[in-house]
Amino acid sequence: MENIVEQNKNNKVSNFTQRLEDLQNVMIANNDLENIYGDGENLVDNEVFQISHDYCGPLYMRKMIMPKDSVVVSAVHHTNHFWFLLKGKISVTTDEETVEHIAPCYSRSLKGAKRFIICVEECLFINVHANPTESKDIEEIQDDLYSITLDEYIKKEKLWQE
Repeated sequence: MENIVEQNKNNKVSNFTQRLEDLQNVMIANNDLENIYGDGENLVDNEVFQISHDYCGPLYMRKMIMPKDSVVVSAVHHTNHFWFLLKGKISVTTDEETVEHIAPCYSRSLKGAKRFIICVEECLFINVHANPTESKDIEEIQDDLYSITLDEYIKKEKLWQE
């Protein structure tokens, strides 16, 4: 644990983000319970959280349907990008600031963001990312854009800076 705290100091990970990571770890440890999803290694994509992907030249779009009353701990994002809420209402907390979003709306997600999301109503949520290589290999794209854990995020960022 001391090692993680030291890494967090060096990488400016907030207490909120660390607490959110701790919550995520508890959820992963209990993913055998009903209505808890996630394995700590992959983005959730199942019949409850329906994901689809689309590509347009150097852009990648990820569309997710999130059910009412669901709670989501997001992955850590490696890029700045836009997201759009086309249907529903969500409450998003990032670094201890909570903002309610009512569709239709959009916002920016900043590099390093990890969010706590509560779906007040069923939502249609879209992320739009740069895809400069125009790859259609979803595993490659997701590996470049997201990290599930802070440890993974810190390792990737250090590697890319070298």
